[in-house]
Amino acid sequence: MDERAIVYAVNLVKTYRKGQNEIIPLNGVSLNVSDGEFLAIMGPSGSGKTTLLNVLGALDKPDSGDCFLGGVDITRMKESDLCSFRSENIGFIFQAYNLIPVLSAGGNVEIPLRLFPISAKRRREQVKTALDIVGLTGYSDHLPSQLSGGQEQRVAIARAIVTDPKIILADEPTGNLDEDSGSEIVDILRRLATEQKKTIVMVTHDATNAQIADRVLYFDHGVLSEKSSVH
Repeated sequence: MDERAIVYAVNLVKTYRKGQNEIIPLNGVSLNVSDGEFLAIMGPSGSGKTTLLNVLGALDKPDSGDCFLGGVDITRMKESDLCSFRSENIGFIFQAYNLIPVLSAGGNVEIPLRLFPISAKRRREQVKTALDIVGLTGYSDHLPSQLSGGQEQRVAIARAIVTDPKIILADEPTGNLDEDSGSEIVDILRRLATEQKKTIVMVTHDATNAQIADRVLYFDHGVLSEKSSVH
């Protein structure tokens, strides 16, 4: 195993049955992501990108293969231990912002902190820091309905980083945004990698956004490679 790799996956296989058909979103996928690297993954819909993120994020288990995060083999971790491991080490960002409408921006960002035995004052401090990082200073009391789509995704990013995880997994984080707002979101992710030393794995359809990453990999028919099969 590469000692510099904070994400290390070997021969991941995942299959599903859909009627009489067998679908193989992961067909022997291996992956190294260095500590602090910003990796973009591209590929057509249904190629396995989201399945890979779910396995890397310990939301799903592969049929075979191993996945190590920070040297820990999460594929062999007990389900009862995975929740705390995820909350301490992984931040998730999705295409849908998944904000709770009746909670303020600050209330939404605070949700992951409620899994930790810390004081209300400490929670408020960490929420403020996370909102400051994504450029939403002063927006803590705003409801999601009072925010633009780009601002809602910033709140979602703040929620993902509020526990100070080492790894951020972003699944089409700009998919619901216009070009300008999407560019701003990717710029924030770039700064998180450069300034906060976060390791980021981002799935995207947008080739322009992908170029901001340190490295781009391509998914096709369950296989990950450094070159696109589309010419």
